[in-house]
Amino acid sequence: MKTWLPAALAVVVVFFSAFTFVVREYEVALKLRLGEIVSDDYAPGLHFKIPILNQIRKFDRRIQTLDSQPERFLTVEKKDVIVDSYTKWRISRPAQFLRSTGGISARTSRLLSERINTSLRDEFGKRTIQEVVSDDRLALMDILTRDVNENAADLGVEVVDIRVKKIDLPPEVSESVYQRMRAERERVARDLRAKGAEAAERIRADADRQRTVTIAEAYKESEEIRGEGDAKSSEIYANAFGQDPDFYAFYRSLSAYRESFGQGGSMLVLEPDSEFFRFFREASGQP
Repeated sequence: MKTWLPAALAVVVVFFSAFTFVVREYEVALKLRLGEIVSDDYAPGLHFKIPILNQIRKFDRRIQTLDSQPERFLTVEKKDVIVDSYTKWRISRPAQFLRSTGGISARTSRLLSERINTSLRDEFGKRTIQEVVSDDRLALMDILTRDVNENAADLGVEVVDIRVKKIDLPPEVSESVYQRMRAERERVARDLRAKGAEAAERIRADADRQRTVTIAEAYKESEEIRGEGDAKSSEIYANAFGQDPDFYAFYRSLSAYRESFGQGGSMLVLEPDSEFFRFFREASGQP
């Protein structure tokens, strides 16, 4: 028993390794018979095969990422843009995948990249730069996903999503775009300055008008007040003259003397019997 038990276990292990295969949860498996696919529908678990006659090919059925190299495309304006994108894909039909790509990763990436670039070239050729960098980008990526799915159907893969990571302009195009943007901003700045200058002139003119009106109204009011004061003064003088003409004449003469001799150094050449000195001769002012 000690001699045959290890040998029996070895036979069992060889049998299981030769006649069985395991499919994991994240795998798809194909059974080939002399190179021809005979089955591609295997659930995860243990399955049987015939050694030498059957070959088993397994592939990862999880979502995979294809990070493409940046490519240059033309927009409808005949402007070059450099697009950097990536694609999420997975195997949908294992048998077709094996026939189309041979299960080789490099060939799968090349064939899928060709179809992605074709769709990108077609869609960018229908749009302007403004459209591909605006909110329309989301709609663009949905369209790209549908188109690539249709074009990649012969590869046995399903394109889950295509995303554009970055859209750059070539250096020569960037410079012209920046110059155009600078010119546009300068035009807007000039327009705003012109509008500001116009508003300033309007405000200044309105302030000058209000100042002129205010001064005119103040002058009118002062003249009215001065006229009322002069009228009242004349009325007072008239009333005073009417009550005592002699006193009024005396008061006016004193005022004249004060104004004539008040500052000093004044010289008057008059005749002694001049009317101006009549109150110097008699108290009553009579000659």
